[in-house]
Amino acid sequence: MRGEASRIADRQSRDTLAPKLRDTREEAWRIGNELFTLTSLLDHNIQVERALTDPSRPVKDKVDVLNTLVGGQAHPMTMEIMADLVGRKWSRVSDIANAVEDFGVDAMMYYADATDQTLKVAIELAQLHSALLNLPVVRSKLYDASVSSETRVKLFRELFSSKDLNPITMRLAEHATCNLRNRRYLTTIQWLINKFSRHMGESMVTVTTASPLSDEQIKKLIAIYTKKVGRAVHINSVVDPSVLGGMRIQVGDEVTDNTVVAQLENLHRTVKAKA
Repeated sequence: MRGEASRIADRQSRDTLAPKLRDTREEAWRIGNELFTLTSLLDHNIQVERALTDPSRPVKDKVDVLNTLVGGQAHPMTMEIMADLVGRKWSRVSDIANAVEDFGVDAMMYYADATDQTLKVAIELAQLHSALLNLPVVRSKLYDASVSSETRVKLFRELFSSKDLNPITMRLAEHATCNLRNRRYLTTIQWLINKFSRHMGESMVTVTTASPLSDEQIKKLIAIYTKKVGRAVHINSVVDPSVLGGMRIQVGDEVTDNTVVAQLENLHRTVKAKA
């Protein structure tokens, strides 16, 4: 949890710079990638984090450190964001990396907006989350800190390159495994889904079934979950024959699994426990 100083710094910086970042439109792709690179740099260099968050150090000196790090190659908006962040007070030195990553995701969302791909990316992230729920071994490998980030990214590409995912989805999903940031892989994907949902002003409800939902079922689910969460919802229908029947419904971090395969697994565990 971020301290009060970091929460204030993050909010003020975002209030000031979000409109400017949004206005970069297609250039936001480059900015987001640069911010992800800087997030990784900060995460792996505590000395740099300390140099950029030291309250006793003049802001000009911190900006000079930034210029040395990026060598004048970064987009002007990237530098404006970083210069703003190093000029603020942080509760912990690591909180500045969190803010940089947040801006990186924001940049990707604004790029998605500019290219009319926001809903598609949100749906694909939800589908990716749903697919990995049934793949615990794969999930563990995607946040295995004992292997290199290149190995984890290679594994992700081998598994999902054939799924024809949007480039924005791929970049976000690869960032999640490339830079673990002490998080489990699905935790990061869910965080991204939540950010996109808030950005779009609606909640994503992922419904996994063995066969496609009917229009009537979708209407009923929209009515039920709009009332439940108190805001507009989008139903992301995922067809997975392996669940056999029933529904698995995910809203945010909450998963309700009433599929046949889940019931069979529960029955198996019960019988095994009593044996």
